Amino acid sequence: MKPSMQSSNKEDKQQGFNPSQPSESSSGSSSGSSSGPSSGFPSGSSSGSSSGSSSGSSSGSSSGSPSGSSTEIGTQVSARRVALTGLLAALALIFSYVEALVPFNAGIPGIKLGLANLVPLIILYRLDARYAFAANLIRVFLAGLLFSGMFAALYSLAGSVTSFFVMYLLKKTNLFSVIGVSTAGGVFHNVGQLCVAILAVSGPQLIHYLPVLIISGMIAGIIVGIGASILLDRIPVKLFRE
Repeated sequence: MKPSMQSSNKEDKQQGFNPSQPSESSSGSSSGSSSGPSSGFPSGSSSGSSSGSSSGSSSGSSSGSPSGSSTEIGTQVSARRVALTGLLAALALIFSYVEALVPFNAGIPGIKLGLANLVPLIILYRLDARYAFAANLIRVFLAGLLFSGMFAALYSLAGSVTSFFVMYLLKKTNLFSVIGVSTAGGVFHNVGQLCVAILAVSGPQLIHYLPVLIISGMIAGIIVGIGASILLDRIPVKLFRE
C-alpha cells in the first residue's frame, strides 16, 4: 500500500501546476476578450458615427436653409417688381391714349404735354432704372402699334430714350429735385425728336424750331415734375419695396 500511495503523491506533485494553467489562460482570455472589444471598437464607432452624423446633419441643415430662404425671397421680390412694372407700363399706355384723343395743336409739330412721362419718372425714383427703362420702351412700342403709327413711334422712341438717360444721370448726382430732373427730361425729349426729324427729312433748316421746342419742353417738364412730386409724396413707399 505505501509504494502505491507515494507514487500517486509524486504524480500529483508533478502534475500540480497543470490545473492552474487552464484557469489562468481562461481568466486571461475571458478578461482580454471582455475588456478588449468592449473598450475598443464599439464605443469609438458609435461615438464617431453619432457625432459625425449629428454634426453633418446639423451643419447641412444650418447651411442649406438660409440660402434657400434668401433665394426664395429674392425671387418673390423680383417677380413682384416685374408685375408692378407691367401694371405701370399699362397705365402709361392709357395716358398716351388719352393724350392722343385730346386735340392739342400748338402750331408746331411735336409739342405735347407728355403725361405718359409721369410713369417712368415715378418708377425711376421708387424702383430702379432698369424697370423705368423697360416700362418706357413697352409704352412707346405699344402706342406705336395701337394708335400713333410706327413713324411717330420712331420719334417718340428717340425722345424717350434721350430724356430717360438725361434724367437718370441727373438723378444719380443727387443735386436736382424731381421737378428739375423732369424739366431736363422734357427739354431733351424734344431735342431727341428734333434730331431724328433732321436726319429723316434731311433738312438742317429744322434747327430753327429748337428754341421753341426747348421752351415747350421746359413748360411740359415742370408740369410733369410737379405732378410726379405730388404722387411720390402720396404713394406709400412700401407699395414698391415689399
